Amino acid sequence: MRKLVIGSENAEFQIIQSLKLNRSKRNEKHEIFVEGTECIKQALKADLEITRIIMADIDRVSDWAAGVIQTHEQAKIIEMSPQLYALLSDRTNPSELLITARVKAEKLNGLNLPECPFIVVFDRPSDFGNLGSIVRSANAFNVDAIFITGHGIDVYEPKVIRASLGSVFHTRIVYIESTQVLDEFIKKEKERTSMLVIGTDSGGSVSIKHERLKKPVMVIVGNEAKGMSVHLKDICDEVVQIPISGSVNSLNAACAASIVMWEIYRNS
Repeated sequence: MRKLVIGSENAEFQIIQSLKLNRSKRNEKHEIFVEGTECIKQALKADLEITRIIMADIDRVSDWAAGVIQTHEQAKIIEMSPQLYALLSDRTNPSELLITARVKAEKLNGLNLPECPFIVVFDRPSDFGNLGSIVRSANAFNVDAIFITGHGIDVYEPKVIRASLGSVFHTRIVYIESTQVLDEFIKKEKERTSMLVIGTDSGGSVSIKHERLKKPVMVIVGNEAKGMSVHLKDICDEVVQIPISGSVNSLNAACAASIVMWEIYRNS
């Protein structure tokens, strides 16, 4: 095993740090930074190409970590000073491994959707936790693809990966470049599958209690602060609301989306 030892903020360290902090660098290199045992396990389960395995002390890792190192001989094995390792980690007590991995961007024209598709659209996501939670719920409830529209955060931001508990690696996520592209896709899917487009909004005209939502369906989730764009509202066949009681007048975007996804999952 060939090991690279890093004791200062050299070029290799700066590349790793840029993969953690810089969306443009992740897109340029098609690589991501992953922290946390469960997220790393999910990256391995998804059979991602591991490019680096990073640790502070290779002689003191667990049997699991040693197995990861042994089975990924193509990866750079990097031992880093504890001080530098702590700089990379977001945790007070860093996990024993950090990794970088190669990913491929999903393309809309490359999707092979089933005859009865289940698609979620998230409009301009702005909160790491919400995006990660929606991806996690989508994976749990057999959503076929997540579309992200408008200018929003990166699904491979480390905080999103952690919030999703690594489910981003098992979910097809497509960035939609324009409303025109989305409109054309919806038109084709309606012709192919009679897909219903459902918007979600606290002021929706139809209560989810009185609507049996099922596939084929596209669910549109609005931006956390602004809701759905005017254009997205216009393309909805229905806009549903979740009846609630109490002092608050709306649900968190991830909570609301998860409830709607569960309704479709149980009815399909």
